[in-house]
Amino acid sequence: MSASFNPGPADQRPAQRAQLFVIDPITRLNPAKDSSVALMQAAHRAGLQPWVCTPADLSAAAGPNQPVAAGEPIGSGHRAWARAQAISLAPMHCQPQGWEVPQPWFSLGEPALVPLEDFQVVWMRKDPPVDEAYLYATHLLDLAERHGVRVVNRPAALRAWNEKLGALRFSHRMAPTLVSSRVAALQAFTIEQREVVLKPLGGRAGQGVVFAAAGTPGLRALLELVTQMEALPVMAQAFLPGVSAGDKRILLVDGEPLGAVNRVPTGGEFRSNLAVGGAPEAAQLTAAELEICAELAPVLRAEGLFFVGIDVIDGRLSEINVTSPTGVREVERLGGIALADLIIERLLAH
Repeated sequence: MSASFNPGPADQRPAQRAQLFVIDPITRLNPAKDSSVALMQAAHRAGLQPWVCTPADLSAAAGPNQPVAAGEPIGSGHRAWARAQAISLAPMHCQPQGWEVPQPWFSLGEPALVPLEDFQVVWMRKDPPVDEAYLYATHLLDLAERHGVRVVNRPAALRAWNEKLGALRFSHRMAPTLVSSRVAALQAFTIEQREVVLKPLGGRAGQGVVFAAAGTPGLRALLELVTQMEALPVMAQAFLPGVSAGDKRILLVDGEPLGAVNRVPTGGEFRSNLAVGGAPEAAQLTAAELEICAELAPVLRAEGLFFVGIDVIDGRLSEINVTSPTGVREVERLGGIALADLIIERLLAH
């Protein structure tokens, strides 16, 4: 730990300007890469107190003892709560090779049971999978939204936008794509396209993504495996050879692209995700990429998707990441942009 870092005891209740981050357990986060950590630090720099909890710490209460304000309808006394902790974060400095992280890099206050409306903003930043626990958490966050709390991203939109299927709303921007659980249909599509990428609809960070070709030995068996014997649909997309030049992550804030990083496959790997070894490099947006962003912007704004990361390969839209978009640290380091501070600034402007 740097000698200048002395967080002191955290307050037991949120101050007027506090933001709650619903995340995976804090000890699992890599502060040198995690966008949630970057956002918490930026919130602190903006004079806000970040708090943290996990989805399991969310709860709701209703009944005759729940207060109802004058003029509110019957049944509006329900409250959503979080067993949360204030967090203080050590300063981290960007070096050419990466972020310099002191140890320990965070300090937590004592847990407190806090109504969500005590927070100015609640960030839903839990990583996929979007399973039952995740979906139930979004329903609890709905309660906070009804009491005037801004939830980023909007819970209803998190339920509606699968990160693979959401891109189909803009299918004309995509490579040829088929979503199906039927092995025969996927096999025919693979033969037609010659080379494809198979993606599980609930995957993240490139996990479970496989390459297949028309001549792949055991293609049918592979398709049976990825569909779990036709029990689950998968996304098959025509393989884009341009991925060798990189898969660009573009971060949109209230519909506006504020930063991008190109992720280049390494070590013979076709996947470019940073989690599987992709090498990040600075990136500028092309005219085609700006057109994609402009087309998405009004839809994202209308649905309450404030912070989104889209993936573009060779000018084709691949995915729309809405749960916990990553890439902030890489954009800040490679592009020299104080991106997390810009995101918080835009959020406060609303």
